[in-house]
Amino acid sequence: MSRIDITLTVNGEPRELKVEPRDQLADVLRGPLMLTGTHVGCEHGVCGACTIEIDGAPARSCIAHAGSCDGATIRTIEGFGDDEIMRALREAFTREHALQCGYCTPGMLVVGRDVVRRLPDADEARVREEMSGNLCRCTGYRGIVRAIVSVIVARRHARREGACR
Repeated sequence: MSRIDITLTVNGEPRELKVEPRDQLADVLRGPLMLTGTHVGCEHGVCGACTIEIDGAPARSCIAHAGSCDGATIRTIEGFGDDEIMRALREAFTREHALQCGYCTPGMLVVGRDVVRRLPDADEARVREEMSGNLCRCTGYRGIVRAIVSVIVARRHARREGACR
């Protein structure tokens, strides 16, 4: 197969790549770009371990063809460094014992960040629903849900305190 040229912005850096038309974005991220925080579990878009952001929205990188992402802005778990929500989630995941083996954690964090950002008033039931597309074999989800809810609640309190000043 002939390779195609694509341009991506990955974690804030413009990248020009030659890829096979059938190459999955997850393989390109983990291979030539060496961003191994994106984990590949099922390779069918079911488990969520490979979740990244494409143009600001969570997406399964194992079922996204790299060629179809030409021109896209990609953010992997490595690209959230100083992000306020991601920092709070990482701390909450540690505090709430929301990880064990860690394989699903990058995808959980990316989706969890999206939930916190999009649904500032979500309750536990809504968080469970939103996270249902990400599978974890170790934790039983309680810690993950508690961690995400704790960040939502903390941000809600901070908004209220800010409004009262």
